[in-house]
Amino acid sequence: MMSPYLKEINQKLSQTLGIKNPNALPKLTKVVINYRVSDGRDSKELLAAAEKELMAITGQKPRLTRSKKSVAAFKLRQGEPLAYKVTLRSARMYDFINKLFNLVLPRLRDFKGLPLDSFDKQGNYSLTIRDQTYFSEIDLDVINKIRSVEVTLCISASSIEESKMLLSTLGFPFEK
Repeated sequence: MMSPYLKEINQKLSQTLGIKNPNALPKLTKVVINYRVSDGRDSKELLAAAEKELMAITGQKPRLTRSKKSVAAFKLRQGEPLAYKVTLRSARMYDFINKLFNLVLPRLRDFKGLPLDSFDKQGNYSLTIRDQTYFSEIDLDVINKIRSVEVTLCISASSIEESKMLLSTLGFPFEK
């Protein structure tokens, strides 16, 4: 079942792109959020605090990712905790996107829009928010370290232009 919000977006996209088949329109398939915990190997308390913060931001329990190889240059051993990762789909994904576009991004200091050159070859968009305190769910009295939140918007589109069109229709604030 499609929400009225998505029906409206699909109508706008089909008019601008000239595609009548709704299955051929670009869609937001998933949102992947990566929360780097570089000091997680030192303390279990820091890992638990980072997990709570990401759970508060996304509303979903994160998965701990560990290093696959040992890298001496980075003082990294195999199996050490690196980051927490959450994949959002369907209703939670659109709730997070709405919160990101309307609450978090306007709170950024000197925000003039996001760059147009952060697309990869498949049309996915990646952005990094340098401070997790821009999310209103984070309790400022409890946090022990400022961490960055990496967000990747995975889009099923045949070109970067279609991805740009979808994100601008959703209300994504691009640079002018």
